[in-house]
Amino acid sequence: MHQALTRRSTRLNLVAAVAFVLGGSLFALGAAFAQLGVALPTVNVTYLVGGCFFSLGGYVSILLADSADHSDNADTDERMPRPGLRSRPLSWLSAFVLFAGTLFFAVSLIAAFAAGLTPRQSDGWIWLPDMTGCVCFLVSGHLAMLDVGAGHVRVLTHLVGWWVVAVNQLGSVLFFLAGIAAFTRPATSSAIDTGLVNWGTFAGAACFAVGGVIQAFDTPTPTRTVVQQ
Repeated sequence: MHQALTRRSTRLNLVAAVAFVLGGSLFALGAAFAQLGVALPTVNVTYLVGGCFFSLGGYVSILLADSADHSDNADTDERMPRPGLRSRPLSWLSAFVLFAGTLFFAVSLIAAFAAGLTPRQSDGWIWLPDMTGCVCFLVSGHLAMLDVGAGHVRVLTHLVGWWVVAVNQLGSVLFFLAGIAAFTRPATSSAIDTGLVNWGTFAGAACFAVGGVIQAFDTPTPTRTVVQQ
């Protein structure tokens, strides 16, 4: 049974990793398009498709955390917690908050297709869900850091899973900064800093893509799984 659950976790981990690589790559491409002045519909479609992959990765991460929990329950040989081992509550909660963040991003990405929005409407339908999604990503990343560090935020460079979490948490910080800069000022009807929006999104998305690549090389075990953030 453990072998079947481990194979399932490995498949889910790979699916999540590929989804985040594609999502991050498309977000980076969308940011590059925006900076280069490519037509707005092209930018929005690129972001939207990337967001679909992010949501897929978030959902599969929940399944991955559940799979690890089932593996733990199937093990009759209870072991004492050790540094680097992840508890199911933290890993599942991290994945759930991550998935919620991708859904907030989806609201923002869909609203971006609306034409003729006032600055107030733009901030309410695009900026606010985007910022909520950014906060979810940061919270998810913090929970994942606690998870991989056995309840503490630690530097564990010898663990592949730690690098996945750390790289993606950096991406979350960059997304958050880009989100703040995207606020539309009513007085000017323009973002606070368009350059920071585009470059912050590009760099953050690149981090998520790199994190996905690293995750693909990680191997979940019956007592440990990787949750993307």
